Amino acid sequence: MPGLRYIDDVVTLELDPGACTGCTMCVQVCPHGVLAMEERRARVVDRDACIECGACVRNCPADALSVTPGVGCAAAIIKGWLTGSEPTCGPDGCC
Repeated sequence: MPGLRYIDDVVTLELDPGACTGCTMCVQVCPHGVLAMEERRARVVDRDACIECGACVRNCPADALSVTPGVGCAAAIIKGWLTGSEPTCGPDGCC
C-alpha cells in the first residue's frame, strides 16, 4: 500500500554491516525496499518504511540483521491510514 509507513524513528531494525556477507537475501525478501546493496554489502536506505515483519532477519544467513517485530505498532498506522488521521500509539491510541 503506497504511503503506509510507521511512525518516524520507532523501527527497531538494526544492521551490522561488518557481519554482512553480501548474499542479497534481505534485499530480495523485504516487501518495502528498506534495504539495498552498496559495495557488495546491505545498507538500510529507508528505515521508516520497515514494517518489522522479520523477513530479512529470518533469511539472513550471517545474522547481520535484527528486529523486534511489532514495536512500531502497525495497528496505529493502519487506523491512521483508514481514518485519515495521524497514527497514535499508547494509552490514548490503539494499544
